[in-house]
Amino acid sequence: MSSAAAPLNPPLAIPAWKNAASHVAAAFVAILFIGAGVYKAVDPFHWSRLLEELLFPPRYSQAFTLLLSVGEVFGGVMILIPRYRRLGAALTSFMLLGFMTYIGIHYSQLIGKDCSCFPWVKRTVGPGFFMGDAAFLLAAVLAGVWGKPLSHPTRGFKLGTAVAALIAAMALTGGGYAYAASQQTGTKAPESVIVNGQPYSLEHGRYFVFFFDPECPHCMDAGRHLGTYHWKSDIKVIGQPTRMQRFGLDFMHDSKLAPLVADDFQKLKGVFPMPGDPPYGVAIENGRQVGSVQHYDDEDNGKEPAATLRQLGWIE
Repeated sequence: MSSAAAPLNPPLAIPAWKNAASHVAAAFVAILFIGAGVYKAVDPFHWSRLLEELLFPPRYSQAFTLLLSVGEVFGGVMILIPRYRRLGAALTSFMLLGFMTYIGIHYSQLIGKDCSCFPWVKRTVGPGFFMGDAAFLLAAVLAGVWGKPLSHPTRGFKLGTAVAALIAAMALTGGGYAYAASQQTGTKAPESVIVNGQPYSLEHGRYFVFFFDPECPHCMDAGRHLGTYHWKSDIKVIGQPTRMQRFGLDFMHDSKLAPLVADDFQKLKGVFPMPGDPPYGVAIENGRQVGSVQHYDDEDNGKEPAATLRQLGWIE
């Protein structure tokens, strides 16, 4: 019986050089993905901001960053272990293909933008991006295809080990997020304000709330200067009149700023008291104040408010 059945189940032998190449490719992909996942875990707010600059919806950027962190760490660990290599190769290939497809769809809008998904690989959206990710994808595919197959897959694949690795990846991401959140020390902004007649959340993303008096010439000069800046794509400038609310939208249009006008002066003033008369600005990131701009007197030679906004990384 055994001799007759043997030809029906020949051993699946892979040349030694292919097996060795699989180990090298798997190690390369594992380093990239585990490093990228840990990077997102320990600095989730920074990476969610990068996502927003790549046109990802701010409302979901934080949750998606954490999901990516778990997926990248888990995929990197799976591809590193021979018995799970093909699972890891499938996961990492899927993530690479998804990212390449997303960038391809929005290519005309994103060309030149920073897309450094891996902390030590600095790159921008362009032809080189697709070449680099194609190389990563090839390494993941070769790691899986050339990996030594198991003669008894059901015996070699232990579900408990994979589940344990997934739980560890989730714990790492959760711990990193908890630590990063504990370092958020700025004044807590209101969860939402009324903007253009509708509730507007300040919990996720970056916002510059500009307090102004529509009848103040100095405020108009400051607003027009702000309107000439090259703001980062994820920054939302919200105007808040300190009086004469009905003229707020005209002021924002005349200043060439976005037509976002808040109607919650008392609420915002209570949280972010102005040190004097307007103009005054507050920089808010993920629901907390990260800076303020009090002076709008000298726009030349890199002075305020450009110096502060550039130091925050909010203008080019």
